[in-house]
Amino acid sequence: FDKVGGAISSVPANFDINPKVRKLLEGRQKSLLEGKDIDWGTAELLAYGSLVLEGHNVRLSGEDCERGTFSHRHSVYIDQKDGKKYYPLNNIEQGQAKYYVYNSILSEFGVLGYEYGYAMNDPKHLVIWEGQFGDFSNGAATIYDQFISSGEDKWLRMNGLVNLLPHGFEGQGPEHSSARLERFLAYCAQNNIIVANCTTPANLFHILRRQVKMPFRKPLVIMSPKSLLRHPLVVSTGKDFTQGSFQEIIAETNYSAKKIVITSGKVYYDLLAARDAKKFDVAIIRIEQYYPFNAELLKSTLAQFKNVQEIVWLQEEPKNMGAWSFIRDYLQESTTLPVKFCGRKASPSPATGFASVHTKEQKAIVDEALSQQNIATGTLF
Repeated sequence: FDKVGGAISSVPANFDINPKVRKLLEGRQKSLLEGKDIDWGTAELLAYGSLVLEGHNVRLSGEDCERGTFSHRHSVYIDQKDGKKYYPLNNIEQGQAKYYVYNSILSEFGVLGYEYGYAMNDPKHLVIWEGQFGDFSNGAATIYDQFISSGEDKWLRMNGLVNLLPHGFEGQGPEHSSARLERFLAYCAQNNIIVANCTTPANLFHILRRQVKMPFRKPLVIMSPKSLLRHPLVVSTGKDFTQGSFQEIIAETNYSAKKIVITSGKVYYDLLAARDAKKFDVAIIRIEQYYPFNAELLKSTLAQFKNVQEIVWLQEEPKNMGAWSFIRDYLQESTTLPVKFCGRKASPSPATGFASVHTKEQKAIVDEALSQQNIATGTLF
């Protein structure tokens, strides 16, 4: 942890780095030294750095992935005077494995197909393709249909390719909101792929490492964040990285709560802020891994809440999209209470093109999920 942290937060002598990047690295160094407030980009680089030290090459491609589309990664430094590049993850210690990173062209079908083949060729690599926005995976639908989702079933060939698909409703319009989670969940059968939506930096760290540490290979699709990359609550401690493992479900422990909201991804933080502001006695459970779904863990988690009268599923996506149609049976099988849907109404478009409409919709679905009327009256919404 210390060795990798030092490498990803320092700049070589006489290297003229951009002042904004230097400031980011100073903040990264401070969080690592103090062992707290470690953000998403730092967690990702810690995963890559720890793997190259353990002999696993890491390969990342995608549009703007050296920097990260949202300027969170900065895995390559560029000297402002002469344009030379420095790769901190390749300068941790002698004899380490390599970190390869390539800004690719806007040809998702071709690039993703190439990376699938690369991962097939060397299963000891961690091979990752990142969509600039998750929606860009639309252009590679044939690769998902014909290879990633069904390759093991058709040809008995495992593959551990990772897909990072930025996903989350931010009021940026239909083409910059949804990575089409529902399409990936429709692929899920016979433990063929892993689909996740991590909400903590440490959970991202552990799931990326798990890809090459588990004794088999499965494609991994991660609904990765945008605004959460700099959210003050989306941080982890040093111990979260050096101890523990990936958490498929994260649950609060106020077991006396009368209402539970089950959710996943970025909307959790909107829900948390509203719940705490209103001081409602509502417990929140986060689904971090959609598939394979750990139904037994959810059932045992719900069983600890003895006073619960209502359970709600909250998602940002319209009702005909997102996880609802996939997850509702799992949720209902885990409780004797009816599970209520809260989210945007069904729509042919993933999201509105108006930021003001987005804000109203977001507030409405969060308020509905937290509503206390149903508990007071004993009736459904």
